[in-house]
Amino acid sequence: MADTAGHDVHFESADAGASLTYPQQAGTVRKNGFLVIKGRPCKVADVSTSKTGKHGHAKCHFVAIDIFTGKKYEDLTPSSHNCDIPHVNRQEYTLLDVSEDGYLSLMDEGGNTKDDLGLPKGTADAENLADQIKKDFDDGKELVVTVLKAMGEEMVSAVKAAAGSG
Repeated sequence: MADTAGHDVHFESADAGASLTYPQQAGTVRKNGFLVIKGRPCKVADVSTSKTGKHGHAKCHFVAIDIFTGKKYEDLTPSSHNCDIPHVNRQEYTLLDVSEDGYLSLMDEGGNTKDDLGLPKGTADAENLADQIKKDFDDGKELVVTVLKAMGEEMVSAVKAAAGSG
């Protein structure tokens, strides 16, 4: 006889169980790849591998830049150990509007709108990108923005004129 008591479990997650990161052996991470250092998604700027010691492992020395803040991080990991790699997604949206308070109104290919993303900020490059978006939008250009998404964070990472405009 089946025991049906206690099977009314509710799951609040709506992400299909997808993890924010996946494991990868440190020795296989390459320059321009992605890596999680101190809980931040980073793009690897430099990798150097030291030789094994008398009793030790070869070590990988990573220098990486946070993809959202531009902050530089360093990490030293044995090359045979796993490290976390963030799932990084890029998606393009058509820019519909830029509000006074710096929020973007975007539309994806399916016609769905997204209004919760602000102009990029935090680094000099991001500020320049934000100024470029505002200037081009005020000039009446039709723009496509690229949104970078990793570990629950999103930021506009690039902008270009839409095909056929301008």
